[in-house]
Amino acid sequence: MVTGAGGALGREVVARLTAPDAPSGDGASSGVVALARAELDVTDPVAVRDAVHAGLGSGDGPAVLLNASAFTAVDRAETDPEAAAEAWAVNADAPGLLAAACGEVGAALVHVSTDYVLGPLPGGARRPLEPGDPVGPEGVYARSKLAGEERVRAALPGAHQIVRTAWVYGPTGANFVRTIARLARERDTLTVVDDQHGSPTWAGDLADGLLALARSGASPGTRHAAGGGATTWCGLARAVFEEMGADPSRVQPCDTASFPRPAPRPAWSVLSDASWRAAGLAPLPPWRDALHTAVARHPHLLLG
Repeated sequence: MVTGAGGALGREVVARLTAPDAPSGDGASSGVVALARAELDVTDPVAVRDAVHAGLGSGDGPAVLLNASAFTAVDRAETDPEAAAEAWAVNADAPGLLAAACGEVGAALVHVSTDYVLGPLPGGARRPLEPGDPVGPEGVYARSKLAGEERVRAALPGAHQIVRTAWVYGPTGANFVRTIARLARERDTLTVVDDQHGSPTWAGDLADGLLALARSGASPGTRHAAGGGATTWCGLARAVFEEMGADPSRVQPCDTASFPRPAPRPAWSVLSDASWRAAGLAPLPPWRDALHTAVARHPHLLLG
């Protein structure tokens, strides 16, 4: 079962599960249940329980729920009380409901979380972040996502996988890559933040990784999965320009203070893949290679 199946990541997961060459045991004929927001309100306790029992409670083999649903309008959550309430309902309450329902039917849960839950390293150190590093969420979105992690662990201690990722972009929906591609055609120059560091992640690569984890039999826990290497938002924007055949020097750097936003962003959220590799899983491809591959396979990414 895939919740959040209408989002960029959920769509990629479902596409792989239902592809003609999907591994044995996957595929629509084997019982993939894809639930977008229109099909399931993940904040409704009765609807969640009914959906999980109907979709996962009657099969003969192992059952897995992959939760790709999330409220990600981070700035609106800081400025709009209704959006803040929705962020808590979707990011904090819903994962707990899904985990509890999985426990009732004996299913495992793969839950997608975020780099935003992590805090700075002691002494201002900068190295790839591990799952056991200090948490320190700032802002409504970040705090709601950490609460979601905690509720999953509490409700389903023996059968959960929490996967933190970062800077995800896909072929559809609003995301940084598509926005930069649009602005590249509209403006002569762009000014982009160059003091926030992270690991851009192609949704297709993340979908592959999540499914590999779901099939792996790895012990319950929290792991990090993101594109290999690191860059800044300015570096990613320049890479998008390069993919478009445009001059990357048109992208000018600035610092975070010069581009204030309602929600705080992590200054350092480069994620280590050590926990991923320790589970016997292949790391996600390097972020720059992944961007090139994504553009080659989905040219409309650069249409913005």
